[in-house]
Amino acid sequence: MKTGILTRFLFGLSLLLVYQVSYSQSVLGTWQLVKEITCMEDKMTASGDTDALINEMKQMSPSASAQVVKFKEKGNGEESTRILTKKRTANNKNFLYKFNGETLLILDKKSQTITDSFMVDKLSTDSLIVSSSSRPCETRIFLKLKNAK
Repeated sequence: MKTGILTRFLFGLSLLLVYQVSYSQSVLGTWQLVKEITCMEDKMTASGDTDALINEMKQMSPSASAQVVKFKEKGNGEESTRILTKKRTANNKNFLYKFNGETLLILDKKSQTITDSFMVDKLSTDSLIVSSSSRPCETRIFLKLKNAK
């Protein structure tokens, strides 16, 4: 009788753990782009002069404001600048997405066809790392914003 109770307890605990892990692996929320690695940067050999030049060029870029992506319920998303979507549209800040745990698909709002595809390299409660499916050397690193509106 004690093994039956122990078995049920362990089964319930494992279900709770699976639920907690799947719940914490959600892409919903507001994410800030903190680093973007291009194919050129990926191929360059790192030296002190090269790193300094890359950092100086990044500081001179016109994008001084925070680059933020918000993944909302029902597959809707919004971005402050073009981070994930490359297509120029009238309302380029809003987009549709599908996420299955391994792949993040960006969809056209009208036809709902795939416009961009990203492989999810890492997803935790506070970080998201994605690589372009067409160019795996292009990587974007996001941190989750806690109190975003």
